[in-house]
Amino acid sequence: MIKLSVNLNRIALLRNSRGIGLPSVTHYAQLAIDAGAQGITVHPRPDQRHITVQDVEQLQQLLSSQPAIEFNIEGNPFTQGPAAFLPLVKRIRPHQCTLVPDAEHQITSDHGWNLKAQVNVVRPIIDQLKTLGCWVSLFMDPDVDQIHLAHAAGADRVELYTKPWADAYGRKHAEEVLHTYVQAMQTACSLGMQVNIGHDLNLQNLPTFVAQMKDVAEASIGHALTCDALEYGYVNTVKAYQAALNGKDFTPFLHKN
Repeated sequence: MIKLSVNLNRIALLRNSRGIGLPSVTHYAQLAIDAGAQGITVHPRPDQRHITVQDVEQLQQLLSSQPAIEFNIEGNPFTQGPAAFLPLVKRIRPHQCTLVPDAEHQITSDHGWNLKAQVNVVRPIIDQLKTLGCWVSLFMDPDVDQIHLAHAAGADRVELYTKPWADAYGRKHAEEVLHTYVQAMQTACSLGMQVNIGHDLNLQNLPTFVAQMKDVAEASIGHALTCDALEYGYVNTVKAYQAALNGKDFTPFLHKN
């Protein structure tokens, strides 16, 4: 079964637009869990434009009483300032830490690690995080050579950046692009790493993708899920994505509000 980890960044972004505490990030985390999500993901950024340090602390408190729910914190380990990533992770000690090479003012993550150039600086960080008891995942493009380097760096998991698949879906080269993901997944699994997926996955492009990516452990989904929730309701949408990830009919959950 592919686990669903719901990314709450968009909930936080909406909350921050008014400054009155609504919608509540912890409330929507619990709604997702009650609807069947097996994990919660956040990606705090240095400017705290959506998820804040306080959000991370409150989510840690919420999830401390629900140990079966995986808490995944994503981010660039080289960020500095009040919301610096590594000090936050060291204090919170999430189940999983996903290292992402995004720039400080980048709108969203758009590429994986280039470990041919960065493996020597990433490896010590992975070692540090493992001493905290975190599973360490590296955000990676579906590049077999880079997957081997992720293993050499000590990563427990890789999260495959799936926007190229989303862009190719429905086009002539979609099958070719999907093949690169299958190869990357098989390579990671053969090396003993688990495989996560995330970015621009939605109810349209998920079924074809997961039909071939059967060894994926977890999907982190937030933006498309939040968009669909505006139409179908949050709880129904979480259930729909969980069904879609596992090759089941998700249409019974798509009742318009």
